[in-house]
Amino acid sequence: MRTERLLLGAAFATALGNNVQLISGALLMIRQQHTMLSVGWLFIAVALPQALLSPFFGRLADRFDRRRLWIACDLCSTGLALALPLWLAAGGSTAVGVYGANFALALVSALFLPVSAALVKERVDAARLRRFNGGFETATQSGMLLSATVGGLAVQRFGAPPLLVFNAATFAVSAVCAALLSRRRPAPATAPDAAVHVAATADPATGTVLSLRRVIVLYAQGSVVVTVFNALLPTFVLAELHRGAGTFGAIDALGSLGFLLAAAVYQKLARRHRDLRIALAGFLVCNVLMVLQGLFGVIGLVLLVPCGAFVFGQARIASRNLLMAAADTATVGRAFGRANAGGLAATIAAMLVVATVTDHSDARYGFATTALLGALATLSAALLHRGPQRTPALPAHPGTAVTVPPASEPA
Repeated sequence: MRTERLLLGAAFATALGNNVQLISGALLMIRQQHTMLSVGWLFIAVALPQALLSPFFGRLADRFDRRRLWIACDLCSTGLALALPLWLAAGGSTAVGVYGANFALALVSALFLPVSAALVKERVDAARLRRFNGGFETATQSGMLLSATVGGLAVQRFGAPPLLVFNAATFAVSAVCAALLSRRRPAPATAPDAAVHVAATADPATGTVLSLRRVIVLYAQGSVVVTVFNALLPTFVLAELHRGAGTFGAIDALGSLGFLLAAAVYQKLARRHRDLRIALAGFLVCNVLMVLQGLFGVIGLVLLVPCGAFVFGQARIASRNLLMAAADTATVGRAFGRANAGGLAATIAAMLVVATVTDHSDARYGFATTALLGALATLSAALLHRGPQRTPALPAHPGTAVTVPPASEPA
C-alpha cells in the first residue's frame, strides 16, 4: 500500500540521518580523545533529553495531528543537522559542536519516536500491523546500521562536513514522505481490529493479556544493547585494533545484512511462534554472541556481528509488535514514550558502567558487561507478572465499534 511504503521510506531516512550524525560525532571524538568515555558522553548527551522528555512528548503525540508533528520534527532536524558543518567550517570547537548538535537533535528525536509509532498505529490496518512492524523495524534498524557504513567510509574518504550535509538531506526526504501521506485520518478501530489486538497480546499459557510494563521492559532493553554496542564498536576497532573508519563501516555493513535477513526469516518464524517467545530467545542469544564478539579481533567481528544482528533483529521486531498491540490507538504515543524514556535512562547508566569497565581494561570486558546487563533485563521481563486482566470480550455484532483498553493504563 502507498501509505505503508511512504511510512517505511520516511522511517529509514530519519533513522539514517539521526545515526549518521551520531556516528560521525563518535568517530570525530574517538580520533580526538581516544577513550570510550568520550564517546559514551556523546551517547549520554543524546539519551538524556529523550529519557526526560519522552513521556511528556508521548502525550503530545496522542493529542495533536501526528502527520504534522512528524513533518515538523524532520524540518527541525534538517536545520539542526546543517548547523554542525557550518559551525565546524567557521572554526568552532569540534567537541562543543558535536555535543551541542547531537543534544539538540535528541530533543527532536524524543518527540519523533512516539509520533512515528502513533502514526503507524493510526494509519496501518490492524490485520496488517504485525507484518508491517517487521518492515518498519527493519527500515529503522537498517538505517541505524547503514549509518555506520556510510559514516565510516565517508569520513575516511571525504571528511566530516560533506557527510553532515548529506545527513541534513535525509531528514528532508523523510519530511517529503510524510507530507505525501493523506491528511484524512482513518475511521476508529472495529471489532476485527480488537480481535487482532487480543491475539497479539494474549498469553497462550494463561489466557491473560500481557502487562504493558512487562512489554515495555522487553522492548526498552533493546535500545540499551544497540546504543552501547554502537559506542563499543568504534572504540574497539579504532582505538584497540588500530584499524581505520572504513573497517568499522564494513563490519557494520555486515550487521545491516544480518538484520535484513532477520526481517525475512521473522515473517516465517512468526507463523509458528508467539512474539514473546521470539523476543526472549532472540535477546538472550544476542547476549551470548555479544560476549564472543570481543574475543577474536576483526575476524570475530566479521563473523559474529551479522549473526548478532540476525537474532537481535527478530527479537526487536517481535518486541515492537508486542508493545504496539498492548496499547490502543489513543494511548500508543504514551506507551512508546514510556518505553523510550525507560530504555534511554537505562542506557545512560549502562553506558557509564561499560565505558568505565572498558577504559580500565579493554573492549572484551565491555562486550561482556553489555551482554550481562542485557541478559538481566531480558530475564526480568520474562519473570514479571503477566497482569491479571482477562482477555476482553468482543461485541456480538462485528460492525460495532470498540476500543480495546491497554493491558495496563500508562501513567
